[in-house]
Amino acid sequence: MKKQGIPAEPAKVADRLRVLCSRREYCRADVMKKAADALGGDCAAAEKIVELLAKEKYVDDMRYACAFARDKAAISGWGAAKIRYSLSAKGVGREIIEAALEEIDSDRASRRLEKLMENKFRSIASDPQCRLKMLRFGLGRGYDYDEVARITDELVRKSRQDA
Repeated sequence: MKKQGIPAEPAKVADRLRVLCSRREYCRADVMKKAADALGGDCAAAEKIVELLAKEKYVDDMRYACAFARDKAAISGWGAAKIRYSLSAKGVGREIIEAALEEIDSDRASRRLEKLMENKFRSIASDPQCRLKMLRFGLGRGYDYDEVARITDELVRKSRQDA
């Protein structure tokens, strides 16, 4: 949006951001950063552009958070803790984050975690620190300790019965 260090005009920046926001979801913080960069660091003008885009419904943190949570849970296999942390780092409000997390299908997320843990277990089953590595893996994905520990214990128990 910015050429050779010369700040762009606010109207052109707003138009460019409309195009970007119509292609995919962005949170207010991302749009603010893009606008400020394009305007040569003029945060006041960038804020006006962000407000305009929000008013025109191009930018909506709730819509962004819901899409982000659904995609990260379904595609990337992230748990609620990791999603919560990532959205918080983007500057999304706590209430919006909690509402977005409620849209995640908990049964589907649980099945996804079980599948991820089974695949990981197959690759490290012979490791003496298997249980510890499994716990770290599940927690690193952002899942609850109790759920990760339950699945890990089941997998370890099944492997001992099969052996």
